[in-house]
Amino acid sequence: MIMRLALASLLARALTVAMTILAIALSVALFLGVEKVRTGAKASFADTISGTDLIVGARSGSVQLLLYSVFRIGNATNNVTWESYQDIAARPDVDWIVPISLGDSHRQFRVMGTTRAFFEHYKYRQGRSLDVSAGDIPDDLFDAAIGADVAATLSYEIDDPIIVAHGLASFTEHKDQPFRVSGILEKTGTPVDRTVIVSLEAIEAIHVDWQGGAQKPGQPTPVEAIRAMDLTPRAITAALIGVESPLQTFALQRAINEYPQEPLLAILPGVALQELWGIVGIAETALLAVSAMVVITALIGMMATIFSSLSERRREMAIFRAMGARPVTILALLVLEAMVMAAVGALLGLALLYIGLMVAQPLADSAFGLWLPIEAPTLREFQVLITVVFAGAIVSLVPALRAYRMSVADGMMVRT
Repeated sequence: MIMRLALASLLARALTVAMTILAIALSVALFLGVEKVRTGAKASFADTISGTDLIVGARSGSVQLLLYSVFRIGNATNNVTWESYQDIAARPDVDWIVPISLGDSHRQFRVMGTTRAFFEHYKYRQGRSLDVSAGDIPDDLFDAAIGADVAATLSYEIDDPIIVAHGLASFTEHKDQPFRVSGILEKTGTPVDRTVIVSLEAIEAIHVDWQGGAQKPGQPTPVEAIRAMDLTPRAITAALIGVESPLQTFALQRAINEYPQEPLLAILPGVALQELWGIVGIAETALLAVSAMVVITALIGMMATIFSSLSERRREMAIFRAMGARPVTILALLVLEAMVMAAVGALLGLALLYIGLMVAQPLADSAFGLWLPIEAPTLREFQVLITVVFAGAIVSLVPALRAYRMSVADGMMVRT
């Protein structure tokens, strides 16, 4: 009976009720959307590098090593000698190892020297491999593969020339040894998109005529002569390692950290990523707080709507009382109306969320490399919906208590 009365009352005020439900739906969709983006961003962040058991570099901090080796942020405190790299690579518990050499740049994008093994073993987003959208991976000494962001920002195409600058934010360029764009990598949503990838030998080649950070005076060495040289690197910046068995990971990490020839550091990428997320993850708390305030604002708006309707419904309430309805029935009626509006708004917000996800998923993946999974509602999402419904009931108690206290005489009185 009371449910029929509540539904009939809501239908009688259809426009006002619809606006209130829409406000709740949009706020719920925003809150759940921020939660989806937060979890998607965290998963994408954690999946920046996968399948790599250890990252090795000069001894510093785990976050610093992760930042410059994976995210191309900052610089290494020191290099790893080639002899130490070969010594580690020769260990029986090492399945594969990929050297990385950093230090140069191209128009604010990092240049990374590595081997073809990088394209074979670097994985992201739970095991996805790097793919080439155009051209091929570097094959010649002066070939370069560029990330999707590099190609899009600089409008590069296959066979375009690239001049590498010495160091970062440097005006000194290796103009005598230009590279050729041999391949453009597909969008990954990782720092690879903002990287120019060349061979380790190429890094050595462009520094043949350099010493102490400056170019030697005199004529540059001809390219033909450079190609004939032994371009084995003397040092690298870091290395990615895959072990034969996960059980050997910690033993290998300890052996590298205690390496007697030079101070080295081996880190677990997953642990370092969690540590880094703990530093930058405060933004997700701020986003959730803002979204929660939006939901609270919508519920307060619903309370204001109920309050404003009380003056119009004073006679309705009085008629209910004159027909024998107890004050508690009036209170229950208003609370039930609020719960119905909150429930419909919450469910509509959930529907809007999944409609938005279906539209935004391919766009976010292609533009930002952010994967937003479309999955069944989680327990946390259902908890949010239930919380919104009960919060709607709570905020409706204030106007409901006022209606509870209205008397029949007050309701029947005509105001002039």
